[in-house]
Amino acid sequence: MHLRAGLARPQNPNKSNNTLMKPVRLPAAATNALPRWGLLALGLLYILPGLIGRDPWKNDDAISFGIMWTMAHGNLQDWLAPNIAGLAMPAESPLAYWLGAICIKLFGWLLSDPLAARISTIICFLVGSLSIWYATYLLGRRSEAQPLKLAFGGQPEPKDFGRTLADGAFLIYLGFLGLLLHSHETSAKTLQIALVAYALYSAVRVFDTGRRYHAMTLGLTLGLLVLTHGWLLPVGLMLALLILAVIRDRQLLTSLLFITLPAGLLLCAVWVLSIRALLPEAADQFDTWMSWNIYQLNWPTWTAFKFFIKYGVWFAWPAWPFAGWAVYAWRRQARSLHIALPLAFLIPLTILVLLNVHSEEGILLPLLPSLAILAAFGLPTMKRSAINAVDWFSVMTLTTCAAFIWIGWIAKETGWPAQIAKNAFKLAPGYKPGFNMIALAIAVMASIFWIMLVHWRISRRPSVLWRAVVLSSGGVILCWVLLMTLWLPWINYGKSYAGVAHQIAEKLPPVKQCVDTNVGPAQRASFAYFGNVRFEDRPNLRCDFLLLQDSIDNQNASQMLRQYEGNWQLLWEGRRPSDRDERFRLYRRIGN
Repeated sequence: MHLRAGLARPQNPNKSNNTLMKPVRLPAAATNALPRWGLLALGLLYILPGLIGRDPWKNDDAISFGIMWTMAHGNLQDWLAPNIAGLAMPAESPLAYWLGAICIKLFGWLLSDPLAARISTIICFLVGSLSIWYATYLLGRRSEAQPLKLAFGGQPEPKDFGRTLADGAFLIYLGFLGLLLHSHETSAKTLQIALVAYALYSAVRVFDTGRRYHAMTLGLTLGLLVLTHGWLLPVGLMLALLILAVIRDRQLLTSLLFITLPAGLLLCAVWVLSIRALLPEAADQFDTWMSWNIYQLNWPTWTAFKFFIKYGVWFAWPAWPFAGWAVYAWRRQARSLHIALPLAFLIPLTILVLLNVHSEEGILLPLLPSLAILAAFGLPTMKRSAINAVDWFSVMTLTTCAAFIWIGWIAKETGWPAQIAKNAFKLAPGYKPGFNMIALAIAVMASIFWIMLVHWRISRRPSVLWRAVVLSSGGVILCWVLLMTLWLPWINYGKSYAGVAHQIAEKLPPVKQCVDTNVGPAQRASFAYFGNVRFEDRPNLRCDFLLLQDSIDNQNASQMLRQYEGNWQLLWEGRRPSDRDERFRLYRRIGN
């Protein structure tokens, strides 16, 4: 991937865009960029905590790791048809799991398989954040985005203005509340948002330079998106880009239709033909994948709209106020590329969210790259009073959150305050606290850094553009670092199936035998990895052990047991201490 900023082709600005109507007027002092070491340090503080020292967690994290682990230790069929220890996952596209499986093969022997799989998460974060930075930088250098020239000079240079906006977009990306947990999971969604960001960068290059190479790169990126999480999203983006080309520059239609579109289709065709040629029995699974994609579409519903508003408000914080203001402030230059292109991504992705039948947070992730870029262009147009309001909200809210994290940790470790300690252990029965000096030192250093950052912002009142989001991003990183140092053992205890897997493994014979089961994908992945349980992976295979999952409220387990032929003896019953709903039972076949 070449993210190097090149020279823009000669622009043909819209005649209706009167430069006197631009909403930005800035001195050069407002475009002082963040030092590169500062950006690197923030990025490392953001991505590394939460990846080290934990097990795969319940739901998406464990499911994705299970597919990667099965691929890494399986055969060609496992690589072409995603599954978890024999359980087919026909709705999953393979690309993200290929990346994780490759990382496991390369580094699993050194780092352990779960940590090696999370190297793919770091790669996705780097691709996404760098793409957003460079896309914003290129858009910010364009003449149509430049501030008004001051009467006596002193306005910023185009490169300085673009770099400062790019720093702001990077900080906004780090500050997204909705991205925080998902960016630390080994799931296809982490690669999807990275590729959406890279597609946005590639589209900037296409509209900025018109070169065929960038058009082909854009097409390949859209094709990779199909291999990551289905074809609906890249199809929506392609249609939006075609409409934008009609509005802005019809000469680009040739490149988009005859280079970008064929490149994406060719990549998808290679994948489909490879599956049908190398693994004919997986054709049915591919048909199920196609049906799953179509099933995502529905008529807009009031439920979908309420979900979008309810979760979008906090999911996209702190970007959406700045992004909304950017659209308003630049409304007279709405066809300018720095506004039109992010909107060309944001609008179809929003429509897909409203049409989606599933109300889950992950479908909001593709909205974030375009929101971050739009919000960056809103920074120079915001009034000082609005910026100060956002700053004080961030300081008060995030400092309070950090204080509660510290108080809760003190209670957990010392027993005081007693009520908070009681609540912590009530949520994780059987948990035994342990003091970790390294984790404490990191948490203390992060807290001191936060205090220094707030003091710098309040005492010096800098005029730089990114001052409006540095506290939001810094506070989010602080809270995440505190959680992933002080509270990581407690959180891992509540979200990991490792303890249950070890109990099951103790009840099975040393030579592992076939186990039939109805457990879900996350549980199957955890039990296969931690307990080395050999699940039934062939139809009509007669297993001597049976592992059932049901609700603890189900008092009549015999009804579920009747679905499995034979006589069964209960060997073990258990659950995760922190889970008050699910229950597992292990049986052994008796007689013939």
